[in-house]
Amino acid sequence: MTAVRFRSTVIDCPDPLALAGFYAEILGGTPVADDEEWVVLGIPQGPRIAFQRVERYTPPQWPSADRPQQFHLDFDAGSTWEEIEAAEKAVLALGARLLERRDEEDFRVYADPAGHPFCLCRIDHP
Repeated sequence: MTAVRFRSTVIDCPDPLALAGFYAEILGGTPVADDEEWVVLGIPQGPRIAFQRVERYTPPQWPSADRPQQFHLDFDAGSTWEEIEAAEKAVLALGARLLERRDEEDFRVYADPAGHPFCLCRIDHP
């Protein structure tokens, strides 16, 4: 089916503009709000992420089958642990929280301000 192209990933959250702003600080781009219910972040040289308001939003829990993550985002954050540490400090300062360190597997898991998991991954360069 070649007429279909990827458009965007849509993330449920309680405050679309705030969460889009969080990801804009990490990835670049400017959030564009159609209204209070829907905000789109076009990432420079990357995909589009949309954020939609959900009443009575319940965040996922890491790891849990009772409230599963449903999806998560992976971000390349550098090839050295120093770069990962710098990226970690930046996302924590923006309101993320550390969920799990998997340094032996080259990634760390965080929750964004609405509770969605995302990973900072170490790029393994040859």
